[in-house]
Amino acid sequence: MTNNLILVTGGTGKTGSRVATRLAQAGHSIRIGSRSAEIPFSWDDRGTWPAALAGVHAAYVAYQPDLAVPGAPETLRAFAAAAKQSGLRKLVLLSGRGEPEAVECEEIVQESGLDWTIVRCSFFAQNFSEGAFTDYVLAGEVALPNGDVPEPFVHADDIADVAVRALTEDGHQGEVYELTGPRALTFAAAVAEIAEATGREIAFIPVSRTDFVAALTDYQVPADVVSLLDYLFGTILDGRNSKTADGVRRALGREPKDFTEYARETAATGIWNIQG
Repeated sequence: MTNNLILVTGGTGKTGSRVATRLAQAGHSIRIGSRSAEIPFSWDDRGTWPAALAGVHAAYVAYQPDLAVPGAPETLRAFAAAAKQSGLRKLVLLSGRGEPEAVECEEIVQESGLDWTIVRCSFFAQNFSEGAFTDYVLAGEVALPNGDVPEPFVHADDIADVAVRALTEDGHQGEVYELTGPRALTFAAAVAEIAEATGREIAFIPVSRTDFVAALTDYQVPADVVSLLDYLFGTILDGRNSKTADGVRRALGREPKDFTEYARETAATGIWNIQG
């Protein structure tokens, strides 16, 4: 077991939980950065940072809810300064692909004086099973805007594998890894693959952004999440991210996981089965 302690912010989230699991399985000492952790950590409470950073060698930085939200650069700048003051040496930042606002946050990390690696991603495949679209899949109707825009959905396992390599191995300092799946497919095509994998009828319904926001609000989705999803569909999902990237191959020496593989594996868990 290594004595180098690694902080995993967002350690209970889609990518953070996977990063934490992989690190622990490999024998690394980890500290989960979450409000409910033994040593609490919150992006909104800077008073929690010193204890969470104490003795930490490296950190996986998954800012919540997203680097595109107002105030993110200021918070990240303060965190990087606190991390450097605490003696931390390496930051691995989960960034947003195609998000102009995320570029400022990347520059903050790059200019922090710490070793750094950027892991740049857009829409996760797991959004259909562990995120905002899960209830839509279960209901049998996925109603989203911009459903005809191709998106190379990235698998959260690939994100975690790259992050763990960057946190624990040499050779990733100063790298910007842009991660995607091996091919782009539209949301409508993605839903069709999930339907095939589950053997259920699941329809994709194209809607306007206005109707999308109204539906999320009716579902009582928190306002900040609604605002973020509206931004992502209205700004990021315009074709700018449709081209695949080679980040997984460069970091791991293998091809990224395909959406079909994700759909089949996830369907086998039963998470998309209708109860009752």
